[in-house]
Amino acid sequence: MSTILIKNASIIATCDDEERIFSDTSILIRDNIIDNIGDIDEDADEVIDAGGKVVIPGLVNTHHHLYQTLTRCLPEVQNAELFDWLKYLYKVWGNIDGHMIEISTKVGVGELLLTGCTATSDHLYIYPEERNDLIDIEIKTAGEMGIRFHPARGSMSLGESEGGLPPDNVVQSEEEIIKESERVINEYHDPSEFSMCRIVLAPCSPFSVTENLMIETRQLAREKGVYLHTHLAETKDEEEFCLKFKGMRPLSYMEKVGWLGEDVWFAHCVHLNEDEIELLARTKSGVTHCPTSNLRLASGIAPVRKMLSAGVNVSLGVDGSASNDTSDMLGELRMAMLSARYKSGVDSMSAQDVLYMATRGGAKVLGRNDIGSIEVGKAADIAIFNINRIDYAGASSDYLGALVFSGACHFADTVIVNGKIRVKNALLVDIDVNELIREANHIAKFR
Repeated sequence: MSTILIKNASIIATCDDEERIFSDTSILIRDNIIDNIGDIDEDADEVIDAGGKVVIPGLVNTHHHLYQTLTRCLPEVQNAELFDWLKYLYKVWGNIDGHMIEISTKVGVGELLLTGCTATSDHLYIYPEERNDLIDIEIKTAGEMGIRFHPARGSMSLGESEGGLPPDNVVQSEEEIIKESERVINEYHDPSEFSMCRIVLAPCSPFSVTENLMIETRQLAREKGVYLHTHLAETKDEEEFCLKFKGMRPLSYMEKVGWLGEDVWFAHCVHLNEDEIELLARTKSGVTHCPTSNLRLASGIAPVRKMLSAGVNVSLGVDGSASNDTSDMLGELRMAMLSARYKSGVDSMSAQDVLYMATRGGAKVLGRNDIGSIEVGKAADIAIFNINRIDYAGASSDYLGALVFSGACHFADTVIVNGKIRVKNALLVDIDVNELIREANHIAKFR
């Protein structure tokens, strides 16, 4: 039995139901579980001096495309909106192979860990030339990196020849998709408490899959007890596509195919009206807010304050690193706060609001009650930030707020996932970062 003592933390934000904040308090971790919080006088296998540091629950990222870390900021699409951006990048991503998946996963997960993220979903929907093993490689690599993982077996079945957006060489047949989805669930899904891997089924979008695939995927997911995820209401182009080919708005289409409920969450939801927000709240369907990606592609700003006020389960996501160009999870909190204030007013979003979305909100969207807060009996997923840095100097009146408002570098000092230290002294543990950077840049150069 191993123990870690986080000693005398200057601030601990628990993100529990009472949103308690402790000062000069310690946390004892026993194996992979938080064992005690308070004034602890006990020996431990490892002691972390948390004086001058802020301790928060590990952040939960509910939308990403890790493979995109190899295609950041491509000049050809730096100024493109979503549909043009996708049409160009589908051709690039059509060349992806297993080694690229391994390297991109290491890069993306590494950056997430460094910025305080301990649990992530990933939406992998590209399987060129029937490379169904790409998700196996991603799951193996993420497991080795030590992050808590909700891999989403994505799919595209509606190619250009049938009126869809993606080229035909990156889509699969519905039979293949369902067969592989079931295989991945059977091989990797672990529904138990403190699970490190839970499978999600995730047809890509209304403009890249058929209605039949949406229905069959939903049926399989509910038979197997796994969650459902897709992009929705991201752009006006998508809305026009759905009106033209489906005869209804995107969320109405989701309702038609049975894609509403607490086991479903949607990425983006930028273009919703008040009735649609109420429908999401009533059905307990979840949302991932991806502000940086939405701003970068000029898709708009999601009505997050309205969703939260209506009772919608809202979480945060960095989205793919080719539309965000980073996997900076703490940075996403700042962007979420600032963009919401621009849309809904300066008092519409606080630092505490976005921290809660990125912890408890993420846990709720993923269907987990064992992560997202610092409480006895919860998983030991914790991020520790050093506030004795020049970019926090002068912010001593509220160091917890400073994590969101301030900070030029968003790297955590220490990150613990499932009771294991994965970041120490702001460095990834057991990862040759320089070699990883060289390999990623080599692949990107010869894309």
